[in-house]
Amino acid sequence: MPLRWETPKVFYGWWIVVASFLIATYAGGVAFYGFTAFFEPIANETGWSYTQISLAASIRGLEMSLLSPLVGILADRWGPKRLVFSGVFVMVAGLLLLGTAQSLTMFYLAFALLALGASTCSVTVLMTAVTNWFRSKMGLASGIAICGFGFSGLLIPVAVNLITVYDWRMAVNILALGMLFLLLPLSLFLRHHPEQYGYFPDGRKPNAAASLDELGAKQVNEAEIRVKPALKSGALWRLALSRMYQMMVVGAVSTHIMPYLSSIGISRSRSSLVAMLIPLISVFGRLGFGLLGDKFNKRLVASASFVLIGAGALCLAYISLTNIWLIVLFLVLMGTGYGGTNGILPPLGREYFGRTHFGSIYGLMEGIGTIGGIIGPAIAGWAYDNWNSYYTVWLWLAGLMVVPVISVFTITPIENTDTKNQS
Repeated sequence: MPLRWETPKVFYGWWIVVASFLIATYAGGVAFYGFTAFFEPIANETGWSYTQISLAASIRGLEMSLLSPLVGILADRWGPKRLVFSGVFVMVAGLLLLGTAQSLTMFYLAFALLALGASTCSVTVLMTAVTNWFRSKMGLASGIAICGFGFSGLLIPVAVNLITVYDWRMAVNILALGMLFLLLPLSLFLRHHPEQYGYFPDGRKPNAAASLDELGAKQVNEAEIRVKPALKSGALWRLALSRMYQMMVVGAVSTHIMPYLSSIGISRSRSSLVAMLIPLISVFGRLGFGLLGDKFNKRLVASASFVLIGAGALCLAYISLTNIWLIVLFLVLMGTGYGGTNGILPPLGREYFGRTHFGSIYGLMEGIGTIGGIIGPAIAGWAYDNWNSYYTVWLWLAGLMVVPVISVFTITPIENTDTKNQS
């Protein structure tokens, strides 16, 4: 008989990881990191102040803050595929409106639509999709998926080149078209719970009654906290507070990095390279800290990532043409720390709250955390308009990172109420 070669089947959860990675790459590059490339061209054409333009990022953050809890609940109930598929159309509508905006009202409305659509492609939705399919390899899987937001920095020089060749309005329209052709097909790869397709997390299949009993016992031992007990716990609020301060710093830096570097004499082309490298270097933190969280105490790993962010913001304050080498240190510290927090916080939340209500609980955390993303860009814009310098705001943001370090380090376990009721 001729030899028959069988291609090993890839656990479908990994296809969800790949799709989530690509969705995060494009959506993150267009809706978040790419905004810094449009900042100066918009200001130069319209004459709007930095505070007025920064307010658009704050509106985006405010809306996503309000939507995150709802999006988390919908992700648990409807699954991620429906949310991402419908959200793409809303993001495209927001981009097209942005490309025609002639007034601040239209400008803000465009960002409101963009935020509404982007909330369906956020960390909450994509991590709900991934964490439902993994347990023992959760840190690796979520780390790979969330690396997409790091690689989204590659879209910054793409946006800069599009603006140079055409103008910022045409660049927005081109990015909107790319979103339709890329994200709609990718959304169809997403699935909800593996049990609906005959799997268990990590690809284990119930081949016998004994294995079912064994897997069921393992699942009982895993924490499964409902929303109400989570709200009463200190763990949720400490994680949410930590996320808020992280997003405050990262939101200010990612929005103002190109205007800031231009203000101290660094060319726009070099500034765009720095802006691209922040999320790109964060890939090492996202993946590396996710893996470290699988092997070591997740609280300690998360605390270390916040320390790196604070150190990066401190370096940013002292960058100048005479000590430009600090840019390298800033990129390593900020990029690694920022990626590390994004890579470790979802697994940390999954460890404390389980996966049954993960979307709802993590959506609440993201909603509270996004308040920082509202405050950070606005404060940085106000500081420059009033002081003609970013120096003081970078020092202030660096000092604030003491709060999340202490908050995460002092989290205590939550009583597993589901297990208590079964005993």
